[in-house]
Amino acid sequence: MRIVTYLVFFFFSTFLLSQLDHPKASPAATVTQEVGFTSITVDYSRPATRGRKIFGDLVPYGRIWRVGANESTKFSVDSEVSVLGNKLPAGTYALYAFPEEEEWEIAFHKNTEHWGDGRKNYNPEEDAFRVSIEPEKEQAHQENFLIAFDSISHNSANLVLHWEKTKISIPIAVDTHEIMEQQIEERLSQQPKAQTYYEAARYYVEQGMKYNTALTYLNKAIELGGDTYYFHRVKSLAEAELGDYKSAITSAEKSLELAQEQDKDEFVRMNQKNIDLWNSMLKN
Repeated sequence: MRIVTYLVFFFFSTFLLSQLDHPKASPAATVTQEVGFTSITVDYSRPATRGRKIFGDLVPYGRIWRVGANESTKFSVDSEVSVLGNKLPAGTYALYAFPEEEEWEIAFHKNTEHWGDGRKNYNPEEDAFRVSIEPEKEQAHQENFLIAFDSISHNSANLVLHWEKTKISIPIAVDTHEIMEQQIEERLSQQPKAQTYYEAARYYVEQGMKYNTALTYLNKAIELGGDTYYFHRVKSLAEAELGDYKSAITSAEKSLELAQEQDKDEFVRMNQKNIDLWNSMLKN
């Protein structure tokens, strides 16, 4: 009995050692993007075209596609996001597509246990939701299937699927503003420093809102922290948005002077460009 057991073990071990560990034809990839305070991660595989026609052929129209190769593509968020008005709670989802020539359906699917696209085991009732997206035709050829993020702001980003010459852009929104407003209110009530006022003001200016409040905070930052090229830089932007170009030019000139002293060439150039612009607007 021991001899039989040994022989079985020997032949099984020899079999395993004789197997080649092939590199994957569609290698795995992970892309992670911060959008505001939300982290979004996509785990997927990257098949290549290798001279083949992809959509309508290798990937048939009207049938579920795993959005990549091998395992199902996983889409993970660490806080709630919104996709074309549909709320998606924090968690991990399988990402599927139903390509058509004129319109795709993208499914965020709650069951992540299927291999690949699930085929007969896929149950549409387990979708969190689906959204419809019109495909875009690109001039540039994308050899390996690519998932990326583009048009990133504090509040949104596009999830981009690109393969061959077809591109899909899925808009994703996050509620950064509510979190920021709560944070600003909290921090300003707890012995705020110059930098606290500046960060709050910069956020409002970057978001294109509350310019008067931002200006009040910037004046407070300068009062507490003294002159810095970045305090005066953002102050000039707020003043310009309020239509006070004379004050904006004065603030930009101060920022430029302080930036020159610290050899901050980029800020020198940006301030000079704005000074020229605002002077021309005053003349008109």
